[in-house]
Amino acid sequence: MLIPRTLEPRLQEAAGPFPVLFLTGPRQSGKTTLARMAFPEYLYVSLEDPQRRAEALEDPRGLLQRVAAAPGVIFDEAQRAPELFSYIQGVVDERRGGPFVLTGSQNFLLSEKITQTLAGRTAVFELLPFSVAELTRRSALRPEGFLRARAGPIPAPPSLSLEDLVFRGLYPAIHDRGADAAQWLSSYISTYVERDARALGAIGDLDTFLRFLGLCAGRSGQLLNLSALGAEAGVSHSTARRWLSVLRASYIVTLLAPHHENFSKRIVKTPKLYFLDTGLLCALLGLRGAEDLWNHPLRGALVETFVVAELTKLFAHSGERARLFFWRDSHGTEVDVLIDLGRERVAVEVKSGLTVAADAFRGLETYQRLRRTSGGESIGTVLVYGGDEWYERRGSDVRPWWACT
Repeated sequence: MLIPRTLEPRLQEAAGPFPVLFLTGPRQSGKTTLARMAFPEYLYVSLEDPQRRAEALEDPRGLLQRVAAAPGVIFDEAQRAPELFSYIQGVVDERRGGPFVLTGSQNFLLSEKITQTLAGRTAVFELLPFSVAELTRRSALRPEGFLRARAGPIPAPPSLSLEDLVFRGLYPAIHDRGADAAQWLSSYISTYVERDARALGAIGDLDTFLRFLGLCAGRSGQLLNLSALGAEAGVSHSTARRWLSVLRASYIVTLLAPHHENFSKRIVKTPKLYFLDTGLLCALLGLRGAEDLWNHPLRGALVETFVVAELTKLFAHSGERARLFFWRDSHGTEVDVLIDLGRERVAVEVKSGLTVAADAFRGLETYQRLRRTSGGESIGTVLVYGGDEWYERRGSDVRPWWACT
């Protein structure tokens, strides 16, 4: 049974004002399924098909003329024929067809072409793997309602445990098709390295790139030190930077930038690295089962990565760009995530344990105190933990791990 996606109504709403929709995200996140569910009346054209791809490359004008009578067209895997975009521009400008939905998993190749040819005509959406809200088939939160989520009905926890979901990850094939997580993720890594990464980044030595990917896995939730990462992988700083761009463009990892406040103490200016799916992360770390997470030395980083990925989906699946940061001073006191909602800000701390100790609030309280000292207003604070109860403590909203989307 197909699981509905939170992004579907946002796509449908945008199809009126925008003649072109660009739906991107990691491979196997469900983009094709979502596009066809959202627009069942549109003509579907897969550019993975050799014949269709040849048409798009050799006779794009003729292909667009042949599909002009359709109520709309979905061009799947559009990065396979980026030359088509300039011809779509002409069709859109002259109102001779469309709307068009373009899907693709290679973000910076497509974005570059769209910037050059379809700017101002295109709405861009990002689809990540399932959120916990989608997996449990409940109404998802909106970013602006995140802090006040407890005011509404409290949802039931998912049937799968935190350890199960962190280990298995949230790619659709694992949950709606029942694929074996370890086997599927292993194949995903192989396919990604051999196909997508090579296409995106001019990567010659795949074994070295795979080692680089594994080293990144060991650093999820940590400050990014590209020089040290490149040196350990045996590549130059510039190569490490280019390969990190490949991982970001294909939605394997994301970076959280530090949030700068006018506090008297010096703050860290280096971004933090996070994977966007913990199943993929666990596979790269060599975990063999969910039970390995109980006493794993990286348990805290894995749970923090899980929450950051959920918060990223909170924005992405609402059709918005994630505005997530972190704060850390030179003494190591930090707030894991700062959510910038424009007129409102929320500080989020993540703890992997089933209970919450008093010192878990230290970062949140230090941040609040420094804000007040510098003349700023108090902000909302949330502590996400590995248990299932939802309550208030020490002025913070203490919520379970599954209540972030």
